[in-house]
Amino acid sequence: MALLRKLGLTLGKWTGQPGARVQQDSGDPDVRRVREAAEAADWATVREVLEARSEKEDRTELLWAVADTAGVERWIADVVKGEPEAPLPRLVAGIRHVSWAWEARTGARAKDVSRSQFEVFHARLHTAEEWLYEVAEREPEWVSPWYGLQMTGRGLQVGQQVARRRFEAAVRRQPQHLGAHQQQLQQICDKWGGSHEEMHTFAREAAFGAPAGTLLGQLVAIGHIEQWLSLDRGADDAYMRRPEVTLSLREAAEHSYRHPDFVSHGAWNQVLNTFAMAFALAGDRVSARECFQITEGRVTEFPWYYINGSDPAAAYRATRSSIGR
Repeated sequence: MALLRKLGLTLGKWTGQPGARVQQDSGDPDVRRVREAAEAADWATVREVLEARSEKEDRTELLWAVADTAGVERWIADVVKGEPEAPLPRLVAGIRHVSWAWEARTGARAKDVSRSQFEVFHARLHTAEEWLYEVAEREPEWVSPWYGLQMTGRGLQVGQQVARRRFEAAVRRQPQHLGAHQQQLQQICDKWGGSHEEMHTFAREAAFGAPAGTLLGQLVAIGHIEQWLSLDRGADDAYMRRPEVTLSLREAAEHSYRHPDFVSHGAWNQVLNTFAMAFALAGDRVSARECFQITEGRVTEFPWYYINGSDPAAAYRATRSSIGR
């Protein structure tokens, strides 16, 4: 299971085949190229692809394409030794160790994770923190190390104050970084020691504090899905059917993907998939159909794995069918 799925962020590429299928990347050809280079331990190509994408352009997806590739932890260590002053190998090593840590922990509930698994999990996260802090010191304008430190911090349970400082460090460098906002929303949700109220307040302030047409409207939809997940059967659907929930989803949609300034780039399809699920749960069939029509069968793992962890595309198809597309 890929790390991004565990952490609530999955991007993908549409295969162009009929029906609903889970994407493997967002359609950026560089994602496939860098993943294939990582699989081949071809650091020269990995470096070329990553260096061609500036931090301001958000190279999160490229980094995860490398980090979720098995075996990177072996060859990247030699690259770090061979380039002792270079920050990019350390960034790749740090993000890979985050992914590798979650591979050891697995997606099981804490009570089902063994002590030895937790020991490996924490050891790899500590190593990731060392790499990422080194990168942050060497490249003070880069957002990626702080984004990575948000995830290591949650796994290491650094606490809400430290987590908040890491989030603030990320958004000082890139105010509309979707991944950083997604991680902070997870950090303050009820299941990680926060509260529903704090989560919803954060989501709305971030979404409506950003210019219209950005991806951050997704946070509002994620917040409602998170609360739906926390409730018992019956109470969950009753919550989603509240008029105020539907209203908040529509307001976020108007400020995000329905706005003329919205541009289909990066995680845009994940945003539409999230709204499709939220509107369907809320019983707003018209709005849900609109999202399904825009996605055209392009399924992102998040958020559909919340409904069907083994087959997100099946959850997408079933929900699309239920609203009468």
